[in-house]
Amino acid sequence: MSDTQDPRSLLEAMVSEDPQRLRRRSISLGVDLDDADDVAQTALLRAWRSIERLEMPEQGAMCSWLDTIARNVAIDLARRRARRPVGELDPQQASGTRVAEQVEVRVILDGALAAVRSLPEALREPLLLTVVDGLTTAQVAERLGIEPATARQRISRARKAMSACRRSGMDAD
Repeated sequence: MSDTQDPRSLLEAMVSEDPQRLRRRSISLGVDLDDADDVAQTALLRAWRSIERLEMPEQGAMCSWLDTIARNVAIDLARRRARRPVGELDPQQASGTRVAEQVEVRVILDGALAAVRSLPEALREPLLLTVVDGLTTAQVAERLGIEPATARQRISRARKAMSACRRSGMDAD
């Protein structure tokens, strides 16, 4: 895609290339499958109406912008449901408050994932091998072909970077 395209053409092209993207994003935010299409459609409508305000109409910036709009629509839906429960509540069904909590947790997890992704590969890989795969420092060093002291240092630096992100609200930047 060319950076010289007007924002509306770029948005149309993105939607044409992956029409289910916003629906999947809605589901990843904790929106029920029954509501995911509505959230995606509302997000797309909001994007279309405000696209002229997008400062950098490039594909990467537009993806982040669309994700933010989808998140806001999901939060709006959860808040509306929390204020006005639909019909008689089934004790087995999640409450509107629970949906809002799930969306909030998902936003925090998205921030954590963005923080992990923002780490340089040299720090990210040893951290994930330790935290996700449960490998020891010696095993990480062996797998990556580095000295154990280097593995320890990289894991420590990655944890410090993640700690700094957590203190700043999980923003990767």
